[in-house]
Amino acid sequence: MDLEKRKIYVCGHKNPDTDSICSAIAYSALKNSITNSDLYVPKRAGEVNEETNYVLQRFKAEAPDFIDDVGTQVKDMDIRRLQEIDSSISLKKAWTIMKEDNVETLSITTGEHVLAGLITIGDIAKSYMDIYDSNILSEAKTRYRNILETIDGKMIVGNEEELFEAGKVLIAAANPDLMENYIEAADLVILGNRYESQLCAIEMHAGCIIVCEGAAVSRTIQSLAKEKKCVIISTPHDTYTVARLINQSMPIDYFMKKENLITFRMDDFTDNIKDIMAKKRHRDFPVIDEQGHYVGTISRRNLLGIKRKNIILVDHNEKTQAVDNIDSAEVIEIIDHHRIGTLETRGPVTFRNQPVGCTSTIIYQIYNEHNIEVPPDIAGLLCSAIISDTLVFRSPTCTQIDRDAANHLAEIADIDIEEHATNMFTAGSNLEDKLPEEIFYQDFKKFKIGKITLGVGQISAMSSEKLEKIKEKIVPYLEQADKENKVDMLFFMLTDIIAASTELLCQGEESKRLAEEIFDIKVVESSGTLVDVVSRKKQFIPAFVVALQQ
Repeated sequence: MDLEKRKIYVCGHKNPDTDSICSAIAYSALKNSITNSDLYVPKRAGEVNEETNYVLQRFKAEAPDFIDDVGTQVKDMDIRRLQEIDSSISLKKAWTIMKEDNVETLSITTGEHVLAGLITIGDIAKSYMDIYDSNILSEAKTRYRNILETIDGKMIVGNEEELFEAGKVLIAAANPDLMENYIEAADLVILGNRYESQLCAIEMHAGCIIVCEGAAVSRTIQSLAKEKKCVIISTPHDTYTVARLINQSMPIDYFMKKENLITFRMDDFTDNIKDIMAKKRHRDFPVIDEQGHYVGTISRRNLLGIKRKNIILVDHNEKTQAVDNIDSAEVIEIIDHHRIGTLETRGPVTFRNQPVGCTSTIIYQIYNEHNIEVPPDIAGLLCSAIISDTLVFRSPTCTQIDRDAANHLAEIADIDIEEHATNMFTAGSNLEDKLPEEIFYQDFKKFKIGKITLGVGQISAMSSEKLEKIKEKIVPYLEQADKENKVDMLFFMLTDIIAASTELLCQGEESKRLAEEIFDIKVVESSGTLVDVVSRKKQFIPAFVVALQQ
């Protein structure tokens, strides 16, 4: 995969039907074949129903990955990929890294790339300004390597990987007689070139002596230090400079924050982290991936230049049907065959809307317009979608364009339309093992008409017996579905493809009243029959649009 390519999702509506899924797959394949600058990825905004699942298996196609929200996420931000820092480095080195990288926070990790803590410029300043304890260097378990690095020292006697972990730090400014009164075992003594002072410190069992201004250390002193297990370090700096710098050799592990760290994951949505970033006045926040590994840092300013997800919508243009947070995404194209809905875009987009029975018919046309031969597997998907949406050409939404497209695609895919349709609809209506909510949401859409929101589900089958079994499961669930979706009116269409009729289930008194008024039917026990009505798009919804607008 070319990492520099812009990723564009192609996605159908929530509770996707066969057309929604197949259109996304086919259009992604088409776009990828005619462009090298972008990567088109099919997505789905809901579970794959039984009919669609049959079609995908029949033509050996994988279901698109699920996406329920296209809001901006941490991974869409400009994550600062800083080097990983080990907790043993000195405060001085941490400060140097901060200046070089122009950051105020460092993330400290373990050898397994797991975040161990954070240290900020403020923490370093506090360590330098607020610490008066002469034992702090040993309490911090400072490695001699850090001391050498901080004071530009050279190890004369000792192992630089060992720790200074007992004793205090002091300067041997007095004569040897007085030094004996305050040097204790394991202390670190900063001194000059006086042989007597060096000898006294070693004899008093100092843990380390630092000889300043590059003074020579005699072989006798070195030999005695080895015997007494005293580390000797030589530095070119004077005692004042060494005393000023030495606290900077302490490991950042001693000062970094390790508990209650505020971290964000790559998949976190920015809407969810904005408030946290505003309340916690940290400059930078660490980011970890799905495995808990450190990735980098983000700051509040990164929210300003965030990259929105790019998306192409197929088979819908209603905001209520679109994947969540569609307003946060960059819609760059819409291909649909439904009425113009409520979706608004940030700017002009390519919007192809045609009065045909299926979005896949339009996708087929686009293949032809680019003189690209439709592959057999894609032809099978597109043909299946047309069969499904037009109810094998029985729906009033079906046009001659749909018929011609389906017949040509069937030839390419080498399928018999009637036989394939029977298998498809049989699979789609085989719902005995499904829960009521699974059946209900197989093909459920919301429609905004003025201030009224309709919720309309639909199941089609080729036998009334199957529809009757589905009805037994659906009716008890309608009240709960009404509460879940918070719509003004809720309907469910049980469509008999062979009889070309629909049993309409109504939830709520207002739904019953309006259905009776619009379709001139009698609703008994929440059920009425719509003769010659099989299309939600062209027959059911338009009737409500006219009635509600009046």
